[in-house]
Amino acid sequence: MKIYETSVKKPISTALIFVAVIVFGLFSLNNLAIDMLPEMDLPSISVITTYQGANAEDVENNITRRIEDGLNTVSNLKEITSKSSDGVSLVSLEFEWGTNLDEASNDIRDALGRLTDFMPEDADDPILFRFNSSMMPIMGFSITADESYPALNKILEEQFSNRLSRIDGVGSVSIAGAPKREINVYMNPEKMEAYNVTIETVSSKIGAENRNMPGGSFDIGSNTYPLRVEGEFKSPKEMLDIVVGSYNGANVYLKDVARIVDGTEERAQKAYTDGQQGAMIIIQKQSGGNSVNIANAVREKLPELQKRLPADIEIGLIQDTSDNIKMTVRALGETIAYALVFVMLIVFIFLGRWRATVIIGITIPFSLIASFIYLLISDGSLNVISLSCLSIAIGNVVDDAIVVLENVTTHIERGSSPKSAAVHGTNEVAISVIASTLTMLAVFFPLTMITGMAGVLFKQLGWMMCVIMVVSTTAALTLIPMMCSRMLKLQKKQSKFFKIFYTPIGKGLDKLDNWYAARINWAVRHRWTVLIACFAIFFASLLTFPSIKSEFFPAQDSGSATATLELPIGTRVEKAEEVAMHLTNKWKERYGEDLIVCNFRVGQADDENAFASMSDNGSHIISFNLRFVPVTERDKKLASICDEMRSDIRQMPEIARSNVSSGGNGGMGGQAMASFEIYGHDFAITDRLAQELKRRIGNKPELISQINISRSDYQPEYQVEFDREKLAMHGLNLSTAATFLRNRYNGALATYFREDGDEYDVKVRYEPGYRTSIADIENILLYSSTGTPVRLKEVGKVVQRETPPTIERKDRSRIVTVNAVMAAGAALSDGVNFALAEIDQMEIPSGYSIQVAGSYEDQQESNADMGVLAILIIILVFIVMAAQFESLTYPFIIMFSVPFALSGVLLALYITGTTMNIMSILGAIMLIGIVVKNGIVLIDYTMLLRERGLGIIQATVRAARSRLRPILMTTLTTILGMVPLATSQGVGAEMWRPLGVAVIGGLTISTIMTLVYTPVMYCIFGSNGIKRNRKKLKAKRELEQYWKEHKSEEMLINAKK
Repeated sequence: MKIYETSVKKPISTALIFVAVIVFGLFSLNNLAIDMLPEMDLPSISVITTYQGANAEDVENNITRRIEDGLNTVSNLKEITSKSSDGVSLVSLEFEWGTNLDEASNDIRDALGRLTDFMPEDADDPILFRFNSSMMPIMGFSITADESYPALNKILEEQFSNRLSRIDGVGSVSIAGAPKREINVYMNPEKMEAYNVTIETVSSKIGAENRNMPGGSFDIGSNTYPLRVEGEFKSPKEMLDIVVGSYNGANVYLKDVARIVDGTEERAQKAYTDGQQGAMIIIQKQSGGNSVNIANAVREKLPELQKRLPADIEIGLIQDTSDNIKMTVRALGETIAYALVFVMLIVFIFLGRWRATVIIGITIPFSLIASFIYLLISDGSLNVISLSCLSIAIGNVVDDAIVVLENVTTHIERGSSPKSAAVHGTNEVAISVIASTLTMLAVFFPLTMITGMAGVLFKQLGWMMCVIMVVSTTAALTLIPMMCSRMLKLQKKQSKFFKIFYTPIGKGLDKLDNWYAARINWAVRHRWTVLIACFAIFFASLLTFPSIKSEFFPAQDSGSATATLELPIGTRVEKAEEVAMHLTNKWKERYGEDLIVCNFRVGQADDENAFASMSDNGSHIISFNLRFVPVTERDKKLASICDEMRSDIRQMPEIARSNVSSGGNGGMGGQAMASFEIYGHDFAITDRLAQELKRRIGNKPELISQINISRSDYQPEYQVEFDREKLAMHGLNLSTAATFLRNRYNGALATYFREDGDEYDVKVRYEPGYRTSIADIENILLYSSTGTPVRLKEVGKVVQRETPPTIERKDRSRIVTVNAVMAAGAALSDGVNFALAEIDQMEIPSGYSIQVAGSYEDQQESNADMGVLAILIIILVFIVMAAQFESLTYPFIIMFSVPFALSGVLLALYITGTTMNIMSILGAIMLIGIVVKNGIVLIDYTMLLRERGLGIIQATVRAARSRLRPILMTTLTTILGMVPLATSQGVGAEMWRPLGVAVIGGLTISTIMTLVYTPVMYCIFGSNGIKRNRKKLKAKRELEQYWKEHKSEEMLINAKK
C-alpha cells in the first residue's frame, strides 16, 4: 500500500502525526537561542605577547620573528600575519576551514613552550586568543561618577560585574576605562645619591617586608598552635617606616628618600560617553546563549544594582544588540507574513476554491515549523540566516502541494469521488513531485559543503532548506491527499458572490490558456526561428555583464559607525581629549536625536585588555564608537553620515590620520574597501610605494572617499647608546644598564598591596619631576656589582631617532597596506580595476611587490567556490533528471533552460543597479533547481500524453496548455515570496535584497523562455527521434522485402548444394 493511499484511509493517524510534529516544532522554537547571525568559530588563533618598554623594531626582532619561525610548522596553517607595536606583539595564525582549533591550540602551546628559552626575560608569557561570534559584546553600559571616580573600578567589580556574571547565559563582564588603583613609591634622585640608596635596593626591601610567613607549630600543654609572622602592610603609609639603608651609622628610612602616592595608574586609557568621563561595562554571552533573554534579564537586574551603588554613580545604556536582533526578527517576521499572504492569494486566484486555499495555508506553516526541530537538534539559533531561509522557502514549499492539489482538483471536476481523486491524482504526479524535490535537494545540499565565510553563513541555510523540502514533499504526498479527500468536493453550484468575484478571473485564465496554446502551436511549427530568437535574447543579455558592478557582501546600514583618529606622534593625552570633545559636541549638535550614543576612548590601554591590544591605541589615538537610530527612523543614510564625519575631521589640521568606517569595517556588510599589500623589507622603499599609490588613486573622490596607509608616521624616540667597553671598565653590561634605566622610568614592581581580597601593584620609580628632560636621563646613576656608582652620560649617550610605531608582517615578510574606502555608490570592482591600472604604471623595484587583498581577495575565493558549487549542482540535477526519465536527451533539453535564468539575473541586476555579490550569486544558483522544476513538469506530462498515443505536436501543445497554470502558480508563489525580501527596508535588508532581485528577475525571464523553449526543443528532439525510427523501420522493411524477393532463389541454391 502506497503512503498517500494509507494517509487517505487513515486520516486520524495522519493528522495526529502532523500535529505531533507541529507541537515539537513549537516547543523547539520556544527553546531556540536568538541571535543576529549563526555562531561562527573563525579558523584563526592569535598569540599576544607584551614586552613593556620595547619599541616596534625591538618587538619584531626579539618577539615576533621568533614566534613566527616557531609556529610556521603548525599543521593546516594557511597564512601567518603579525603586528609589532610598542610593547606588544600580535601574531595571527589563519588555518584552513574545518581545522580542529582545539588541536591547533595545543600544537601552538607546545611550539611556544619550546621557545621559552629564546624569549627576552622581561617579556610576559604569550597569551592565546581565539575569536568566535559569541565573544562579540551583546550589551554595553556607560558608568559616570564624581566623588567615587578614583575607586570606580573596585566598586564596579564588587557591586556590578560580579552580580551580572551570575545571570544565566552571561559569559563575562568586563570593565574598561575605570581607573585602576596603583601605589607608587616616588624616589628623589638627589636624596638617593646623598644616602647611597638605589631603586633596586628599595624595591627588594619593600618586597621582603611585605610578607606573611608561616613559622610552623608549637605545643603548649596539651594543645598545638600554629605560629605565623604577620608582616603584610595594613596601609601603604606603613611602608614609609621601612629601613632601606644606613648612612654614617644611622638608619635611612623610606620616608627620607621617597614619598608614597596611593592613586591610580600613571598612564591609563580613559573612556567618555556623550562627553562625560567614566567607564564602560562590556557584557559577553556564553556560547549558544540567547542574546535577547540575556539582555532582558540584565535590564531587569539594573534597578536593583543601581540601589547598591553610591548616589553619584549613574548607569547609561550604550549598546544593546538585542534591540537590533528584535527589530530584524520583527522585520523578517513581517516579510514572511506578507509572503504567506501573497502565496495564498495566488493559490486562490488560480484554483478558485477556498477549501484548496485553506489546505495550502495549513501545509506552509507545517513545513516551516518542522525546521525548528532541526535547529534545536543541531544547536542552531534563530537568526537572520534561518529566518530569511523561511522567507525563501515559502515559495518553494507550496510547489509540490500545488501540483498534487491541482491534479486532485482536476480529477474531482471530472467526476471522481474525493477519496478516489486524492489517491489517483497523487499517484499520477508522485514521481514528478519526488523528482522535483530531489532537484531542489541537489541545489541546496551542496551549500552545506561551501568553505570560507560564505560556508559559515550558508551552511545553516542549506541544511534548513533540505529539511524543509523533505518535509514539504512528505506533506504533499500524505497530508494534502488526506485533506483533499475530506475537504474537497465537486462544486455543482457556486454562490452569487463567488460568481461575481471569480467569473472574470476564470474567464481571464481561460483566455490566457487559449492564447498560450495558440502561441505554442505556432512556435512548434516554426521551431528553428523560435530557437534562434531565444538564444539571441540570451546572448544579448550578456552584453549587460560588463556594466554590472561587483562587490563581496552588500553594504548594510547597521546604524553604527567607528572612527579612529591619530594626532601627531607624541601628542599629550590632554590635547587628544580636547579634540575628541570638540567632535563629540559637534556631532551631538548636528545629529540630535538620531545619535543615540557617542563614545570615545583615548590613551594607552591596559596590557591585560586583549581587545585593545589588537587595535591601535596610545596617548595620541582617539577611538570613536557612534550608534544611531535604525535606518527607518532617520532621514540620512549611514554612508552620508560617514562622509560628513570625514569632512569634519579634514577641517581639523591637528589630526594627522583618520579612518571612518561603517558597519563591518570593510568586511561583511561594511563599506566596500579595497586593500593593497606592499611587500618588501626596506621601510623607505615600501613607504615611498605606499605614498605613490595613495597619490595615484586619490585623484578620484567620486570613486574613492578615503585612503589610509596601515603604517603610521614615524614616531620620534630617544635611544640610549651605551659604550660596551666603558660599561665593562665599570663592571657593567648592557642588560644591567638597561634594567637600571627601565626601573627608574617605567618602575620596578616591588610587591603587591592586599586589601579586602584584592591586590594592587606597588611600583618604585623616580619622581615625575625627575623624568622630564634628557639631562635627567644622562644623570641617572648606574651601580656596578661592587656598588660603585657611575652616571649614564659617562658610559653612553642619548640620541633622538625615528622609528615605525607599527611593523606589519605577512608570511614572515614585512608589508604595508593601503586601504581605499569606496565612495557612496561606487562598487569594489571599480576601485580595484582603477587601482590595478595605476599600479601597472608604477616602477616597482626588484624584490618588492603589490598584491590585492582584503575583501576583494575574499570575493575572488568565494566566487571560485560558488563557480565550483554551480557546476556540482548542475551535474547533480542532471543525474536526478536522467534517473527520472531514463534518458539523457530530456535532461539535456531541460538543462538548456538554465542559461535563460542567468539572462534574467543579469537583466534584473542591470535594471535595478544592484551589484553582483555573494548574495545575488547565491540567488542565481538557487534558480537552477527552481527553473528545471518547470521543465520537468512540462516534459513529464508531454511524455504521459505521448504514451497515450498523441502525436508530438498535439501532445506538446496540450501538455503546455494543461501545465501552464501549475507552472504559473509555482512561479508566482516563488516570485511573490521573494518580493518582500527584494523590497524590504528594515535592519539588515540590504543583505538579502540582491538575492530577492536575482531570483525574481531570473525566474521571471526563465519561466517565460521555458514555456516557449522547452516545447520547441522537445519537438525538435522528438522529430529527430521519429525520423531516426522511421529510417530504422524503413531499412528493416527493405531488408524484409529483399528477403522475400530472394528467398526462393536462396532456397534453390541451397537445394542444389
